[in-house]
Amino acid sequence: MTKLFNARVHLGHKKGCRHRLMEPYLYGCRLDQDIIDLDQTMEHLQLALNFTAHVAYRGGIILFISRRRQFSHLVESTAKDCGEYAHTRYWQGGLLTNATSQYGPGVRLPDLIIFLSTLNNVFQQHVAIRDAAKMNIPTVGVVDSNCNPSLVTYPVPGNDDTPIAMELYCHLFKMTIKRAKDKRRQMDMIHGLIPSSPSS
Repeated sequence: MTKLFNARVHLGHKKGCRHRLMEPYLYGCRLDQDIIDLDQTMEHLQLALNFTAHVAYRGGIILFISRRRQFSHLVESTAKDCGEYAHTRYWQGGLLTNATSQYGPGVRLPDLIIFLSTLNNVFQQHVAIRDAAKMNIPTVGVVDSNCNPSLVTYPVPGNDDTPIAMELYCHLFKMTIKRAKDKRRQMDMIHGLIPSSPSS
């Protein structure tokens, strides 16, 4: 809770930008700025991290998405560090829904998409959220007070603008994925599915 508070995860947008479906996740409003309920953020974040760990443990493909230019390098390096994928550029509509016709019948879609920001810009929702819902791909999304959480499988109410908050989200997801993969390797070694590395 202290780390979330220090990372300013509780700071939402101005009251005038509030999305009506985010009202249940708000603690209140101070100086015309929405305050996000960190108790709910912790609960939803634990659910999202738990699901992410299960997908990583089972060898699923995880795709990180963010359209904010200032966080592109952070998101891409986070995905690279944990052996997953990132998309931080313009999202062409149909990348998921028309994948078989664009890339062939053998293409594998991601098993989980993590949205570190669910908006393309201040007002427009990211197209991939709708596409993922159409294709039944589960999603985790950081939803600020101006976002629509209805199509996100595991919404995490929190600030999606502050660099320190984004660094915290990336650190938590990276740590979760790496731990799940390490656990899977340990279990495979115990059951003899992969040979243990020779001692030097």
